[in-house]
Formats: sequence, C-alpha cells, structure tokens
Amino acid sequence: MDTNMGKLIKSLRVGKRKTLKQISEKTELSISFLSQVERGKSSITLESLKKISEALDVSPSYFFADAPAQSKTKLRRGGHTSVHNHPSPFIYEDLSGDLENPAMEPILVTLKPHDEKGTPFVHKGQEFVYVLEGVLTLLLGEEEHDLYPGDSIHMDSSTPHNWFNRTREIVRFLCVNSMRTS
Repeated sequence: MDTNMGKLIKSLRVGKRKTLKQISEKTELSISFLSQVERGKSSITLESLKKISEALDVSPSYFFADAPAQSKTKLRRGGHTSVHNHPSPFIYEDLSGDLENPAMEPILVTLKPHDEKGTPFVHKGQEFVYVLEGVLTLLLGEEEHDLYPGDSIHMDSSTPHNWFNRTREIVRFLCVNSMRTS
C-alpha cells in the first residue's frame, strides 16, 4: 500500500474542499474504500486512480510527480527515467512535462504477471495504446483483444475498457490519453 499517494489524494481533496461523499458519487467508489486509500490501508488500481483524478480535476500523473518541473518542456532520454514502483499490479511512469492545461498525457505502464483485476471503466477524451513488450489483453466494450508488441489501438475513452496481463511475463505499453473531448 502506498501511504504517500493516499496522503496526496487526501491533501488535494481537502484543498479543493471536497468530501469523501462527493468523490464517491463522482467516481462510483465507496466512501470506505476511498478512506482506506487515503489512510494507506488499501492499494489502488490504475482504473480507480483515473476516476479519482478526474473527480479532482487533475491528471493521474499529479500523484506520481517527484518534484515540480522547472521547465514547461521536458526532454527525456532513454535510460534516464525514474519508475514509480508501487505495491500494486502496475508500475506507472509519467512521460509528460509540466505543461499547463495539457492536451495529452503519455504514460509508460508495466503490468505485472497475472494482473486480471478491475472492471471496465470510462473517462473523458481518447486513448492510444502501443504495446512494447508482452501480450496485453484489452477489454473494449464486450470484446476482448490480445495485443502483441508493435500492436496499437486508438479509441474513444467513453467506451468501457480495461487492460489485463494474463501471462507469466511482464507487459509494457505506452498509453497516451487526451485530456480534452473535442
């Protein structure tokens, strides 16, 4: 369980003068679950983090930032990245800069073996997924698709979707979310 993320969520929620009940209503997550996350007593899925982020009007990368960026442009060179490893079924690496009002959010996601948790979810905008390593199982509406290295999909994020790793190997993929709907 990640107590720092829970503290950040609570701090942001309190700072925005939102109650657990208000966040629960917006996210369809229970008040008790949200409270446990804030106290570091429960781990969080990427699906739940996206819902909470949307309810608090921030990008999910807000909860992974090591320090505020000094520049509005971020150059990333291979091999010089920091990975945010949490005791959850995913590792999330924010690849974005610190642009104000970003149009997209690129993230590198690593799913640990046998990650089959979560239910389909929706959010604002569009999503682009490009598989780098392993076999990613994508649930899109009622259909399931296995994506292999080099496969990609561009979809409307209002279609219920979720990702799974049903293999014994790590799955790594690039996910780019648009932050705008039009």
